[in-house]
Amino acid sequence: MDETSALQRRPDGTGPGPIRRTALHDTLVNHLRDMIIEGDLEPGTRLHEGQLGEQLGVSRTPLREAIKYLASEGLVELVPSRGAVVKRFSAKDVKDMLTVLRTLEELAGKLACEVASDKDIVGVRALHDQMIACYKSGDRLQYYKLNQDIHSAIVGLSQNAALGDIHIMLQTRLKRIRFIGHEGPEKWAAAVAEHEEMITALEARDKERLAEVLGRHLFNAWDRVRDSL
Repeated sequence: MDETSALQRRPDGTGPGPIRRTALHDTLVNHLRDMIIEGDLEPGTRLHEGQLGEQLGVSRTPLREAIKYLASEGLVELVPSRGAVVKRFSAKDVKDMLTVLRTLEELAGKLACEVASDKDIVGVRALHDQMIACYKSGDRLQYYKLNQDIHSAIVGLSQNAALGDIHIMLQTRLKRIRFIGHEGPEKWAAAVAEHEEMITALEARDKERLAEVLGRHLFNAWDRVRDSL
């Protein structure tokens, strides 16, 4: 089986050539993660290695390693006698994680305004502009990824490694939840408006304003997803 060609080509056959085997693991992890985020693999779904391997054009060994990696991120659960299952979080789990994430990002926003360089802030603005372009073109998955990159970038600007470690763990576990928070034009537009406020506050180095917007954004994230849980 050719494990290096199935995942990187577009349906119309265009795109780059076959990926190297050394990149297969990352490609598989990213592909499966996207399937979970977009709901192709719903919470509670058992990951059948044989079926997935056939669908993706890879053998069981690299697929098994990719699934183990996703389990380490908290997106997949390894259940005795059932195998690998897409992790299902309860409504309380999600609310609790968003509460902690909100507190972390409020602190990160304040620290970022104090210590970030002008160049770093320009970098966040560039991500924001790319995200808005995806919003205008209706590219929801790429919008979502840039959205998450912006949150990670602001946390990175805080220059607090301990904060960053906890943030990335929670953000990873909430990937599917955060994605469904953009379902529907009204929810999506509201989230975009909040991001516009964020970048304005960051560029002004208004730490209290940025913390307030980040906190409100994540509080509203719960309102946007709770009916879907």
